[in-house]
Amino acid sequence: MSLKKALNTEFQITTTTAYVESESAPDQHRFFFAYKITIKNVGSSTAQLMSRHWIITDALGHIEEVRGPGVVGLQPKITAGQSFEYDSACPLKTSSGSMRGFYHFVDEDGESFEVEIPEFYLIAPTAIH
Repeated sequence: MSLKKALNTEFQITTTTAYVESESAPDQHRFFFAYKITIKNVGSSTAQLMSRHWIITDALGHIEEVRGPGVVGLQPKITAGQSFEYDSACPLKTSSGSMRGFYHFVDEDGESFEVEIPEFYLIAPTAIH
């Protein structure tokens, strides 16, 4: 099996984020963020999302890498023209940070490839002066 890079022309990744005040405790350096990811297959063939690799950076430059199978316990097959959406969350020790990474897919021919997850930002309202 070879690994090829997709140029985000086969899949479009969009994100929305929200600060979750009820789950946060700024005085204890806990800032909780929810995010929604939409993965749209704009290519011409089906592929299965096998794993994820997140690179999470807080405002102090501390980096945490998270790798694991699928997303939210699923390894969805996304057919041409279809989208898959999921919700997840991320705690930070600072009031702002960012996330970026890669999804690892396998296509119908058994070829592996990665799709970049463009960087997006997690910003608590208190972080904006």
